[in-house]
Amino acid sequence: MAQALRQLASIDVSDPTLYQDDTWRPLFTQLRRDDPVHYCEASSYGPYWSVTRYDDIFTVELDHETYSSASELGGIQVADQPKGRERGSFIRMDPPRHTAQRRTVAPIVAPSNLVNLEALIRKRTSDVLDALPRRETFDWVERVSIDLTNMMLATLFDFPWEDRMKLTWWSDVAIANVHSPDAVVHSEDERFAELDRMGKYFRGLWDQRAERSPSFDLISMLAHSDATRNMDPREFVGTLALLIVGGNDTTRNSMSAGLMALVENPAQLELLRARHDLIPNLVSETIRYHTPVLHMRRTATRDTELAGRRIAKGDKVVMWYISGNRDEEKIERADAFIIDRNKPRQHLAFGAGIHRCVGDRLAEQQLRILWEEILARDLRFEMMGPPVRLYSNFIRGIRSLPVRILD
Repeated sequence: MAQALRQLASIDVSDPTLYQDDTWRPLFTQLRRDDPVHYCEASSYGPYWSVTRYDDIFTVELDHETYSSASELGGIQVADQPKGRERGSFIRMDPPRHTAQRRTVAPIVAPSNLVNLEALIRKRTSDVLDALPRRETFDWVERVSIDLTNMMLATLFDFPWEDRMKLTWWSDVAIANVHSPDAVVHSEDERFAELDRMGKYFRGLWDQRAERSPSFDLISMLAHSDATRNMDPREFVGTLALLIVGGNDTTRNSMSAGLMALVENPAQLELLRARHDLIPNLVSETIRYHTPVLHMRRTATRDTELAGRRIAKGDKVVMWYISGNRDEEKIERADAFIIDRNKPRQHLAFGAGIHRCVGDRLAEQQLRILWEEILARDLRFEMMGPPVRLYSNFIRGIRSLPVRILD
């Protein structure tokens, strides 16, 4: 018994290797069963609580007064932001500042604008699919996932088209684990130098838009809003990084994960081919099954209790969406990929409460159109090797995925 307790206490699910190697499932299964609000005393990121069950995660999400997202308390990742280099943005704020800034950008993903974007997304998706090589291996991430997402980001920002790959680069810089040998940056100094270059580029666009009448793009919205027009440099860079990462990583990685899941589950693929009406379900199941954002962190603002565990003011509380989305007590056959679930949208991948992903419907729209166009062409894919996964405990990223279109 003593040995079992020591083994349980030693579990550290913050290790990025678990997600790069895709070996995380047994640890979270054990925690959900034996210690669902788990205290890890020693990790590379200091002590932290892991919240692993669906309902407990929901409790933390909805209580933003007890569990803060504020940058000055540590922010939203298990890794604290470097002192003196905190990046402010509305995802790292509590109300009322959070509310005002989020409201500024929300119209870009309002239902009325999604209707306006439908034809454009479909045309671009069709062009990308029609340009894919036949009878040869190519990287799905590069040719499809990255291309479609940076085109969408460029549209939302009204960003110079010829420079749109910068958006993908800056997204990768913002979320990189600098300790990974293949990271795009290898130190916090290097990261912040790159993000400073991003800020200078956007400042030029910002100043131009600020001098003009308001237009319907993210830069103009931010430049003309009372809540955001006077952001300090750190908040300016942090807000832009948030919008780039938020508009990129969920969609990009879900585009790749959906293809992987269907190839690995041929019965589900045949069901989809027989029933195109299941495409919206497929989208939700892909996002749940993959869970592109692995966790979000909060900081306790007061002594509290969660699932019988006493959490002290100042403690780091990490909600593991990847675990909540596999909670067998909440989701039937949670480890299986099932596109005709009764409640396909019952997942935590977008978060919940005031910090629920503002662009969730746009992400779903892009994924829906992608699969509509794949099925319309009766494209069939074969994976030609294993995916290369990102070294990260925050984003469940797929860096490359070699595939071939079957004749």
